[in-house]
Amino acid sequence: MSSPAPQIRLNGVGVRFGSSLALDHVDLELTGGASVALMGSNGSGKTTLLRVLGGLLRPTSGARTALGDIEIAYVAQHQHQHRWMPLTAGEVLEMGRYRRRGLLGRIGKADRAVLEHAADRLQVADLLPHTFGELSGGQRQRVLVASALASESSCLLLDEPITGLDLPSQHTILDVIDEEAANGRIVVVSTHHLSEARRCDRVVLLDGRVVADGSPSEVLVEEHLSAAFGVHLLRSDVDLRGPVLLLDEHGHDHEHAHG
Repeated sequence: MSSPAPQIRLNGVGVRFGSSLALDHVDLELTGGASVALMGSNGSGKTTLLRVLGGLLRPTSGARTALGDIEIAYVAQHQHQHRWMPLTAGEVLEMGRYRRRGLLGRIGKADRAVLEHAADRLQVADLLPHTFGELSGGQRQRVLVASALASESSCLLLDEPITGLDLPSQHTILDVIDEEAANGRIVVVSTHHLSEARRCDRVVLLDGRVVADGSPSEVLVEEHLSAAFGVHLLRSDVDLRGPVLLLDEHGHDHEHAHG
């Protein structure tokens, strides 16, 4: 990765969808070299914030500033991931090189090396001849993450990347998140799971606004989690050291309905 590290700054960002306020005065600075978890319940603004960070959604108020050579790779939630696409998994993987080569550009030897490395890291090399829509949810997600890696972008944004996936796929994707952050990239993942957030270097807890921002040990405490999740927070009778379970009905809400 080139120096200086890529940065994205949000200053006073607010987003409205009609009369609904999705984000309220968010200040945030992200720098390459650390993994960041955006954590909150459904409707807390996680997807909206990811789209603002990626430059896919213009804030209603405030400003987004990108410093350095920022290229974005965005992987949306996997629940409805393009099963209709009449493409092979290999063709979906190659889409990660379109920014470098153009839609009609020839995939050269150097591109092939990048694609093969990404496929190996996500353990999808044997899936590439298969039709993308025939793959399982975990397999499709791994192919899409591999495609994002193949773009060699400086910022990787993943919207609930492991929700509902099989354990092997979860571990593979989480390991890649750790590695990409260690390689100097901006890596942001949205989640409503404590275990996933604890693996990241930094946690931003959302409830339409930033409830808390810091290390997992600073943010994932009962005071902040109760403020963000309210009645969805349960305390274990076995482990009285703190909250261990978050209940949140996973589904579409206003932030997902608006993309």
